[in-house]
Amino acid sequence: MKEIHTFTIAQRRQLGSQYFALTLQHGGRMQPVVPGQFVEVLVEGEREVMLRRPISIHDADPAAGTLTLLIQVVGRGTRRLAQLKEGDPLNLVYPLGHGFTTDIPTGSRVLMVGGGAGIAPLLHLARTLAHIGIRPTVLLGGRTADLIPVRSEFEPCAEVAVATDDGSLGHHGIVTTHPAFAAAYDIIYTCGPTPMMKAVARSAAERGIRCEVSLENMMACGVGACLCCVTDTDEGHRCVCKEGPVFDISTMKKWYQC
Repeated sequence: MKEIHTFTIAQRRQLGSQYFALTLQHGGRMQPVVPGQFVEVLVEGEREVMLRRPISIHDADPAAGTLTLLIQVVGRGTRRLAQLKEGDPLNLVYPLGHGFTTDIPTGSRVLMVGGGAGIAPLLHLARTLAHIGIRPTVLLGGRTADLIPVRSEFEPCAEVAVATDDGSLGHHGIVTTHPAFAAAYDIIYTCGPTPMMKAVARSAAERGIRCEVSLENMMACGVGACLCCVTDTDEGHRCVCKEGPVFDISTMKKWYQC
């Protein structure tokens, strides 16, 4: 069930030069959140930002009534959000979208591949799987070490591997050239730049590995009304905000083969 609610910023953390994290306190009974879902954030105090901003849910603890957003500063809206302080209100529509599949067998070999801001939804997924006895491998990629800001948060619940384009941290190269990527897995989850996700999806399909991708199409309404985020699938056009953002690649050949 969707809810419009004004949270309170309980904690603000600066993470590297481009990212910051906001931990939000609900103050009441919070809706359950599936890993991979997102929120639409109301940006106040910025005249030229009229639409809400879609942001992946980085982590969630409904029992504690907290929700965490990992945000990259990329434009007017996110620059305004970066100015918020602890104690400030933040209005959200949540939880939105179709998330990752988490009802997988205990003992499954799991790989998560995140690039750039696409790292954000994987923490809640990793922690959710850890609760059912699965310790995934998480492969994080970025142009430089500074753009992989939260790797330590994954370490208690996952095996962490890193690839950077410039070699400043971990493997020197893109994620699909990391040795961890070539290992055997039962399922791969990925979120990040479209070229990266398509490369991951093609490799998974060639190797016969189940794979889910979290698309990052431009979204305005978040509820499937405006149709600006539509993507072409083997089953027809689908709204990424409502029927995604997570899709199984078995329905996405038109997307990842182009």
